[in-house]
Amino acid sequence: MTSTFMGLEIGKRGVHAHQQALYTTGHNLDNANTEGYSRQRVELVPFRPIYLPGLNREETPGQIGQGVVVERIERIRDQLLDKRIIAEASDEGYWKIRDRYVREMDQLYMEPGVNSVRNKMDSFWDGWQELSMYPADMAPRTAVLERGKTLIDGIHGHYNGLKRLQTQVDEDIQLTVAKVNDLSRQIAGLNGDIQRIKAQGDNPNDLMDRRDLLVDDLSSIIGVTVDQRDPDEFMVHTSGLVLVQGQIGRQFDLRKGIDTEGYAHIQWHDTGQEIRFEKGSLGALMELRDVTIEQEIQTLDNMTMNFVDLVNEIHRDAYGINGTTGNNFFSEYPFVTNVNGNYDRSGDGVFDSSYIYRMNGQNTLEARAQPGLDGVITLSSASGDTRIPYYSTDTVTDIVTRINNSGAEVAARLNRDGRLSLKGTPAEAVDGVRENPDFVIRHVEDSGYFLSGYAGLLNASGPDGAFDWGRTDAVTSLRGGAEDYSLSPVAHPSGWIEVNPALAKDPTSVAAGFGFNGMAANPGNGNAAAEIAAIRNTPVMVGRLSTFDDYFADTVGRMGLLGEQSGRALETANQRMKSLHDMRQSISGVNIDEELSNMIRYQHGYNAAARFITTVNSMLDTLINRMGV
Repeated sequence: MTSTFMGLEIGKRGVHAHQQALYTTGHNLDNANTEGYSRQRVELVPFRPIYLPGLNREETPGQIGQGVVVERIERIRDQLLDKRIIAEASDEGYWKIRDRYVREMDQLYMEPGVNSVRNKMDSFWDGWQELSMYPADMAPRTAVLERGKTLIDGIHGHYNGLKRLQTQVDEDIQLTVAKVNDLSRQIAGLNGDIQRIKAQGDNPNDLMDRRDLLVDDLSSIIGVTVDQRDPDEFMVHTSGLVLVQGQIGRQFDLRKGIDTEGYAHIQWHDTGQEIRFEKGSLGALMELRDVTIEQEIQTLDNMTMNFVDLVNEIHRDAYGINGTTGNNFFSEYPFVTNVNGNYDRSGDGVFDSSYIYRMNGQNTLEARAQPGLDGVITLSSASGDTRIPYYSTDTVTDIVTRINNSGAEVAARLNRDGRLSLKGTPAEAVDGVRENPDFVIRHVEDSGYFLSGYAGLLNASGPDGAFDWGRTDAVTSLRGGAEDYSLSPVAHPSGWIEVNPALAKDPTSVAAGFGFNGMAANPGNGNAAAEIAAIRNTPVMVGRLSTFDDYFADTVGRMGLLGEQSGRALETANQRMKSLHDMRQSISGVNIDEELSNMIRYQHGYNAAARFITTVNSMLDTLINRMGV
């Protein structure tokens, strides 16, 4: 039978349940502006009836209810929407960082402008043009030297600006990795707290909100996926590997070394395996440092190296007003001191490689002539060896153009003497890593006789006559002597190239004219100066670009496209994320009007339960105190 005091118990449950609902409503209202907070809802359910089905139940008209209880406090969250937000956050984080740094990089290019490198180079060419008209005067020579110094200062400034930005990105990478490690630890710590609370039968809603907020932050940095299939082991993956598993938060270390130019590369702390991120802000930073900015530095180095080599090539053959010749206008510093370019690449104390930047053939070629030969030229490239076929119907220009368009890390041209000249170009990065040095020709081979018999570059055809940098004294496979090849320069020539100090001390050594039959140039001869000035509009193959003007036009266009791409991509990513966050807010966010309505509803429920208790108490008072004997 039912208890006499059952009514008081029913009323008590009603008071406690609505009181808890009011507290939860107040909690929602207090956290209406808390980032990452998800509104909570009290699930009120009837308490189990006094009689369950069975043979021992009393004969009653039906089950007698025992009031209301709070079954759980539910966190309103859409997990499918959360997964979409996590997936999109990495895209937004990537473009946000990339757009910021691309804008900073664009500010380094003062094109067009009076202080731009292009303007200073134009003044340099104008100086040589003036010297060609007044080769016997000192004023044009002094002007050429000063404009050369100004140009080199501009190139140095541009290089230093890019290098500073690259270093800034590297510092940002180090700070970001530290943040990732901290987020990993925090998520793992929260997993432990959540697991312990769930084991007691409670819902740690606020802790799960905190964990989801940390995962959102992490997803914008490196791009992650979340696995909640096991309710007892919350997991976070990145790049296909486990980052957080339950209470274990894996960490990253930074590795620096000579092979990384002092920059930090990321590796797993527990395995030492290097990892590259392609998503999120950290992926953008790594791509900016190792690809985008590095390519800009390489392009500047390539332009500088070609520019210096071409000016020096003419200036060495010309005479100064004091009768001297053989002087470089710009100082060049080879990477190796060995005359054959031999270098100990493995670091074991024994020469094992040959570092050669440029090699010239011995024979004078006519650009429109047809060699009438068939064969395949093999040159080194980022993806391995590149095979370049040539046919009997090709002209010399056709073969040179095919080499330059092949993607090989070698550029070809006919020099001022009409001889074939091959030059090493900057090495491309593979998977963000650039293992090979810049301005090193790694392999030259010809199955036919174009490079050997016709151009006079190699001693023999086929693999036996190939030039390969992976052995010492590789220059012995070249037909020319030491004057027909040059050693690879010290890394980043745009940062150290200078005007020859000997010319600065004695401007009369600045060459303006060519000699004749071993005789010094006539003081009025300005042919050499005119030829240097003509480099401005001469196809010189700065990498895959024809002229120096093409280089500057390509640089300006490339930076404009990078800025446009990042700006539009960021705007699109922001719009997608705003739409997803608005959708989440409509589901999980606190609606103050709705909460106030619930507060009134629960207040009335509380008052009703309290009134019910008062009524039952009055009935019991009558029963106990007012019934006589």
